[in-house]
Amino acid sequence: MTALLEHANVTVSNANRTAQWMSELFGWHIRWQGPAIDGGRSLHIGTDSQYLALYQPARTVAAKSSTYHTAGGLNHIAIVVDDIDALEKQVTAAGFTAVNHADYEPGRRFYFHDHDDIEYEVVQYD
Repeated sequence: MTALLEHANVTVSNANRTAQWMSELFGWHIRWQGPAIDGGRSLHIGTDSQYLALYQPARTVAAKSSTYHTAGGLNHIAIVVDDIDALEKQVTAAGFTAVNHADYEPGRRFYFHDHDDIEYEVVQYD
């Protein structure tokens, strides 16, 4: 049996704003949105088979310190693309900063942080 990742759920300050840039950069679509736990709301964005659940709490929550030093912290979300150079231009045009470029097996990659300081890794496999 092979298990596949269906979705991950992350807390964001503004689900609509996050979904907007994800749609523009990654070509994803909103699969579902509606009420969620504790009076918040969730928005599912992705493809027909995989997605991110964006949870927006009813009230503002404080940002975490570095997740790389927090047990159970989310360190980054990786996205595979066919044309990393084109996506980097789009990431920059969207107002994000591409950093930590690397070219090692099995592919090329760079990282960027969004409005909520969530780190994304963009990968192109050779």
